[in-house]
Amino acid sequence: MRGIIQRVSSASVVVDGEKVGAIGRGILVLLAIQKADTKALADKLLNKILSYRVFPDDKGHMNFSLKDVDGGLLVISQFTLAANTHKGLRPSFSSAAPPEQAEALYNYFVDSAVKIHPVVEQGVFAADMKVELINDGPVTFDLTV
Repeated sequence: MRGIIQRVSSASVVVDGEKVGAIGRGILVLLAIQKADTKALADKLLNKILSYRVFPDDKGHMNFSLKDVDGGLLVISQFTLAANTHKGLRPSFSSAAPPEQAEALYNYFVDSAVKIHPVVEQGVFAADMKVELINDGPVTFDLTV
């Protein structure tokens, strides 16, 4: 399971012209589900995202987590992060989970987040989404579990 996290001042997602999710200060996570992923890995990644210290303290050091700052979490499914790009000029998605498995784990991830974090928004699984964000920093990390 792979999550690209970006510290944002704000972020939103639009599907078919309708805003379906938006946050202020927080973390946007682009989430890729792969064939070998499990609920245990989803739990591990979620805990890491919520606890990862990417927000600055009064000295500008990254010492605060999303939990510490009560920021928002916007979760977007993005299977293209599971691509193998090592060979050729076309990505291979052979490691990506099939849609049924991926959607179930994506929903599990979001449902788990909602239970333990106060502000959680999401995109629409497998939809053509338009994601807008103001990357704060910019601060971006690739978290893989």
